[in-house]
Amino acid sequence: MTASKPRKMHADQAEIDDTLVRRLVDGQFPQWAGLPLEHLDSPGTVNALYRLGEDMVVRLPLCAGSDDEVENEFAWLAKLGGELPFPIPAPLAKGVPAEGYEWLWSVHRWLDGTNPAPGALARPRELAADLARFITALRRIDTTGAPRCGRGGPLAPRDAATRKALGQLAGVIDTEAAAAVWQQALDAPVYDGPDRWMHGDLQPGNLLVHAAGPDSGRLAAVIDFGLVGIGDPTVDLITAWYVLPAEARPEFRAAVGADEASWVRGRGLALSIALLELAYYRETNPRMATTARRVIGEVLADAAAPPTA
Repeated sequence: MTASKPRKMHADQAEIDDTLVRRLVDGQFPQWAGLPLEHLDSPGTVNALYRLGEDMVVRLPLCAGSDDEVENEFAWLAKLGGELPFPIPAPLAKGVPAEGYEWLWSVHRWLDGTNPAPGALARPRELAADLARFITALRRIDTTGAPRCGRGGPLAPRDAATRKALGQLAGVIDTEAAAAVWQQALDAPVYDGPDRWMHGDLQPGNLLVHAAGPDSGRLAAVIDFGLVGIGDPTVDLITAWYVLPAEARPEFRAAVGADEASWVRGRGLALSIALLELAYYRETNPRMATTARRVIGEVLADAAAPPTA
C-alpha cells in the first residue's frame, strides 16, 4: 500500500508521508506509538495534518520558516484559550527535527467540527455573531509581551506583491476593478490605535462549525494560530469576505465596531491575500484557488454596492 502524502504545492516543500510521521511520533513520543495515524486531506497550505488516535492531530510544517510559529503557539495558546469563548487548539507536545525532517513540529488536541462552506452556510447570521464574539474577546486580552502579527501593520508594504499578483491574473479576474479597491484601501487612514491581539488568518479552513445538533452551523472552534500576534486588529475583519455572505456582514461589522476606515482596510487586505493565493495556487491547490476566486468576487461586489442607510 502506497503511503499517502500532502499534495505538492511549493518548490521547497518537504517530503512527508505516513511512514515518516509514524517514525517521528514513535521515536519521540513512545507513549503514542502504535496509535492509528491517518493523513488528513486539508485545504491548508502551511502544514501537513495527520490524525493520531481519536483525540490528537499531528501538524508538520511543509516548508522552512515555521519554527517561530510553532514556538508562539506553545507560548501563547494556553493563555489565550483560557480567555476566549470558543475552543482553540491545545498543544500537547513539541517535536524536534529527526528522520530527515528538518523543523519543529507539534501534536495538538483534536477538535471536532467541520469547515464552514461559504456560500452554503446553514446559519450565516448566527455564525457572524459567533465570529464577532470571538474577535472582540481576543482583542480584550492583555498584550504584555505578545509577539507581533506579520499582517498587523500598514498595507503599503504589501503593495508591490499585490500589484504583481494583479499582473499575473490579467484575463482571469477583473484586475481594473480589483486595482481600484486595493488603491482605496491604501488611501484609507492608517490604524493609530493600541495594539490588539488577532488570529491573523480567519479563513474557512481555520474555522470549525458544529456539523449536527442544536448548534449545527454555529462556530465550534478556531484553529491554526500560526500567525497569532498583536497589531492593527482590523486584520481579522477578512473573515467578513472569506466566510460570510453579504447579508450577514452589516451585523458582523456592527458587532465588532468597525468604522469606515477599518472596514476599507480589512476589505483591501482580504483582497490582497486572495489575489496572492489565486496567483500562487491556481495549479497546485484547487480548493484554495476556488476560495480565493470567490473572495475576490465578494470583495468587488461589496465595494461596488451602494452604501447602506
